[in-house]
Amino acid sequence: MKTEADSNNITEHPHDDKSRPYLCTVCDKRYSRKRNLVEHMNIHTGKYKCTECGKCCQSSSELTVHSRIHSGEKAFECSVCGKRFTQVGNLVKHSRIHSGEKPYKCRVCDKAFNQSVDLNNHIRVHTGEKPYKCHLCDKAFSESGHLKAHLRVHTGEKLYKCHVCGKAFNWSANLSHHMKVHTGEKPYKCHLCDKAFSQSEYLKRHMRVHTGEKPYKCYLCDKAFSQSKDLKRHMRVHTVEKPYKC
Repeated sequence: MKTEADSNNITEHPHDDKSRPYLCTVCDKRYSRKRNLVEHMNIHTGKYKCTECGKCCQSSSELTVHSRIHSGEKAFECSVCGKRFTQVGNLVKHSRIHSGEKPYKCRVCDKAFNQSVDLNNHIRVHTGEKPYKCHLCDKAFSESGHLKAHLRVHTGEKLYKCHVCGKAFNWSANLSHHMKVHTGEKPYKCHLCDKAFSQSEYLKRHMRVHTGEKPYKCYLCDKAFSQSKDLKRHMRVHTVEKPYKC
């Protein structure tokens, strides 16, 4: 018995879409070349069907590549690190880690990424969309990776460990900042004096010396402090706490 895919599969409609005149009568997809439509029709006829999961492919080569998912065969090897992949497309994406190539650029801020999925996630920063919600608090994030990292605040997990002193951090960026303590690097310079700091947060704290800003206020009296540790020390006046014994 002939199906619609068998009888009306190669139909040309030149007046409907001049750039893509070959129309699939089953799913309405269009193609600029007849051979592309012929390959596409194999999906509907089931000519190249995976015996494991039933997925229909367009060609025998596509079916061969797909079958590696089930067999676990990883035919494509990275020449730099030796990591192997089932599909050449995944190897191409992986290779950008070594080459530093970032072909996917954000049109808003010019930030670039090596994978399209990372660009799509980044776009949410500009739209304000935050679909990834923490189930333990009311925080939400634009990227799944940010939510995953945030959850370490609740679990206390610290994956990033300093190989020099053993101190651990829940964010890779925090470890990167910390390493400057060991290297002596101080890239954050004060433009009002000659002091420099290893972390931007330290510079921000230092700037209060020049601005006179005191954001840490005591809720029991009218005193205020430029650093949180000074407020903590001051609170002992009210609690009569005396932690330092002779």
